[in-house]
Amino acid sequence: MKVLRLRRKCEDIVKSAPPIWPRWAAAHLDDRRLMLRKLLAVIGLGAISAGNTRAAPPYEPYSESSANAIYNLLFCDTPSPVPPSAAPPPAPWQLVLSSNPPDVRGLVALADDSTQEGRIRYRAYTRLRAIGEKVPAKRLLGVIAEMPTPGGLDTLAAYSDGGVRYINHTSKLAVFEGVPTLRPYVENLFAVAEPVVSRTGPWQEPRRPPPKAGWVRLTFLVSDGLYFGEGPVRAMERDAMAGPVIQKAGALLQAAVAIAVKK
Repeated sequence: MKVLRLRRKCEDIVKSAPPIWPRWAAAHLDDRRLMLRKLLAVIGLGAISAGNTRAAPPYEPYSESSANAIYNLLFCDTPSPVPPSAAPPPAPWQLVLSSNPPDVRGLVALADDSTQEGRIRYRAYTRLRAIGEKVPAKRLLGVIAEMPTPGGLDTLAAYSDGGVRYINHTSKLAVFEGVPTLRPYVENLFAVAEPVVSRTGPWQEPRRPPPKAGWVRLTFLVSDGLYFGEGPVRAMERDAMAGPVIQKAGALLQAAVAIAVKK
């Protein structure tokens, strides 16, 4: 009975656990949290940190394969295929990204082109890092918010060029490109995400599986890598770094849904 009460108490503590910000939290982890990890392990709850670090993308959180394909493309860490020869000629950016040997000058120009799509620029920076080229740090190109709901996973993505993607928990997809009314919402989201990027660092392992129930994850596509923070919803909403991002992401989502409903 005592073990059951202890287990329930620990479950309540986990729900209110502080958010996890890799590369920042590791340097500020206190004794209380270390003790909690040990206690959770003893009673069979596991560590606070969610996800299996051995897993690797692509993932399939949705019932529809098309939604899963788009979901993984949001993070720009899966291959971007060049159309086959029978298809229309590939776009110039596709030729640069797939160049072999790497077209370093072309990749640098593509990555630094502020008029280009944020997703494409992030892929160019990723290719440059992969071949050992130095890239500028802390250039934010995308923000992705993942929120599990009772019906499934809701995912919202916004990019530096103003593009927005939303995947509903029912696998319904909404894509917005060049929508002037959404641009201020994207800019507001990026404005509160920039301080988060400045205080954290890139994740050095493969992208984790989607967040577990009751947790929210914020992912940032940055020139020097993928940054992220995650934690229980209530804790993230109260967090000084995550709270403003969640608020602005919510405002963007409301604006995007309002546009989608009118179509």
